[in-house]
This record gives sequence, C-alpha cells and structure tokens, in this order.
Amino acid sequence: MDQNLIMIFVFVAFIIFFMILPQRKRMKQEKAFEASLKVGDKIITKSGIHGRISEMGTDGTVIVETMAGKLKMEKAAISIELTQKLNQPEKVSK
Repeated sequence: MDQNLIMIFVFVAFIIFFMILPQRKRMKQEKAFEASLKVGDKIITKSGIHGRISEMGTDGTVIVETMAGKLKMEKAAISIELTQKLNQPEKVSK
C-alpha cells in the first residue's frame, strides 16, 4: 500500500515539474514579449506574414502594415520581432 502511494506521489511530482512549470514559464515569456511590442517594430506572424506594426489597439490587437496593405490581428498572432535582430552587427564566422 505504501509503495503505491509513493508511486502516485512520484507521478504527480513528475507531471508538475516536467509539464506544468515549463508551460507557465512559456506563457510568462509570451506575455512579456507581447507587452514589449511597440509601433514601428518589424515582425513576423505565426502564419508567416512579414510586416511592421503601425498601430496598437487597447483591446490586444495591432494593425500590421504589409506590402499588400494593412491587417488587423491579435498580438498573440505575432511570432518574432525582427527590429533588434536586423539592427545588430553581423558576426563574421571563420
């Protein structure tokens, strides 16, 4: 009986440490990324659309200016912010 109880405790601890905690960390990083976005940032959406943020809405939306026009989308749909990447000096590999 005690061994079954120990196995259940180990299983629950495994789920918490390897599934729940990393998911919380990922959610915090995504929220921090969304909060750091600003007008003028060059971005790529999760669907692969490249553009620049032209307006920020108060309801969690952004207006993205692309070559085809302007699109309104959720902040959560933005995957990568390229402005800092593009402004960094290139590393020369030997």
